[in-house]
Order: sequence, then C-alpha cells, then structure tokens
Amino acid sequence: MFAAVLTGSDSELIERLRRRDPDAMSDLYDRYGRVVYSVILRIVRNAAVAEELSQEAFLRAWNRAEGFDADRGRIAPWLLTIARNRAIDYLRSTAGQQQANTFELVSSERVTLFVQTEDRMLEQEQAHRIRAAFSKLNENQRQVLELAYFEGLSQSEMAEKLGQPLGTVKTWVRTALTTLRESFHVA
Repeated sequence: MFAAVLTGSDSELIERLRRRDPDAMSDLYDRYGRVVYSVILRIVRNAAVAEELSQEAFLRAWNRAEGFDADRGRIAPWLLTIARNRAIDYLRSTAGQQQANTFELVSSERVTLFVQTEDRMLEQEQAHRIRAAFSKLNENQRQVLELAYFEGLSQSEMAEKLGQPLGTVKTWVRTALTTLRESFHVA
C-alpha cells in the first residue's frame, strides 16, 4: 500500500534533495516508489529487472536534483520520465534484448497492479483532467502515444509496426500532442 500522505510539498521535497538530506530520498521513495516500479515493470515485464531499474531511477533523481526546475513541472512526472527512460534504455541494451528473447508473458495480475497504483497515485482531480484530455483523442492518436511512451518506439518504428505511412503517423502524434497541450493549457 501507499504510505500515508506525507507532509510537505513537492517543492520542499526537491529543496531537501538538493541539500542532500537523506530523509528526503526516503520520502521521495515513500511517495513514488510503487508507481515508479509499476511503470518500469510494465515496460520491461520482469520483476527483478524492474526492482533494479527502480533503484537506478531513484539514484538518478538524487544525482540530478539540482537540475530539476519546479517552475516547469512537478516531481512525479519528472521522476516517472527518468524511470521510463531508464526502462527503455534497458530494453535497447544487449541485456534487455536477451531478456526479451527468453521472456514469457506477464500475468494479468501485474498489469492490474500498475492500474491500481496509478489510480492511488493520482489525485481525483488530476486523474479526471487526464481522462478528459485523452477522451479527446481518437484511437490512432492514443495508440501512437502508448507506443511512444510504453515501448519507446520512434515514429518510423511506429509506422512500420502499424503498417502506416510515416507521414500519417507523424500527423497522429503531432495532433495528439497538440490536443493534450491545449487540454492542459492554463490561461
């Protein structure tokens, strides 16, 4: 289960990380450990690898706390981007390629764990805004965003996988991102 809501804002937490406060790292892990693990697990589909990559993601966050700009966003998306990138880097590595060739399908229980964790992590208002924004996308737009985010595919790779012209895929991605940007634009 998630730890109880911790006191202090994300901006306070990042300041503590910048000061190299060891308790800040513990608080960061308590807040986001399960969702980071779940995102990585969904990408690499191996629990042991996901645990190792989660630790690496938190270490990168610790080492890069100075570079975090609170004016550009919140800690959660920043940390999840680090986790996602680490998982994709792993899949593209030799070890990831070998693991992918010998891996059996993940049980549906693990996918359920991700969905439950995501729902617990997001506040109701934020979850509603995300769902509303994604409901504005058509199926093709949603599919290319999922391929880019969860599988780390380039637009060329998406075009090949979907059997569509590259220009079509580029249009879907551009339109999807524009729609999402407009949905989250705060005037």
